[in-house]
Amino acid sequence: MSYLSSSSCPQVWVFYGMPFVHPDSLLVITINGFGLAIELLYVSIFFIYSDWSKRQKIIIALIIEAIFMAILIFVTLTFLHGTKDRSMLIGIVAIVFNIIMYTSPLTVMKKVITTKSVKYMPFYLSLANFANGIVWACYALLKFDPYILIPNGLGSLSGLVQLILFATFYRTTNWDEDEKEVELSTSKSNKSDV
Repeated sequence: MSYLSSSSCPQVWVFYGMPFVHPDSLLVITINGFGLAIELLYVSIFFIYSDWSKRQKIIIALIIEAIFMAILIFVTLTFLHGTKDRSMLIGIVAIVFNIIMYTSPLTVMKKVITTKSVKYMPFYLSLANFANGIVWACYALLKFDPYILIPNGLGSLSGLVQLILFATFYRTTNWDEDEKEVELSTSKSNKSDV
């Protein structure tokens, strides 16, 4: 589900920014359109160099995603008249996908806390997550767009928590330690606490 949710974000945001859904959102369309192009390039390269079982998963995910977008577009354009209603539906869908995307690092954050190691939490990804959330939240405040503000405000908060965790556990990280050793020492310390 996390692949589908994170990969559906640009398509949903591009659709959200269309003039017949949410007028005057050229920046939303251009930035997310560019992100969608980069994502398609990445998926294409991954698809080319993957084995058949991974290709099947990618094909299934892309088919599900295409069907979902087709249904969303059909429902929006057929049953909702006016940009206010269309913006609300697509905005809510975009909020859900963005929140899933921004909270997906929670599993890594749990591992950082239990192992007291930031070895498996990339700093630049956390920094980019924080910066992306801040920039889009500022944009949403300027235009007062709650559908952009809510997920990106939460995203900047998630990025901030990741950066705080990184700063907190950076010194206790053993960069030479193997992952199996970390898990073994963590399970031993958990047993000794009981």
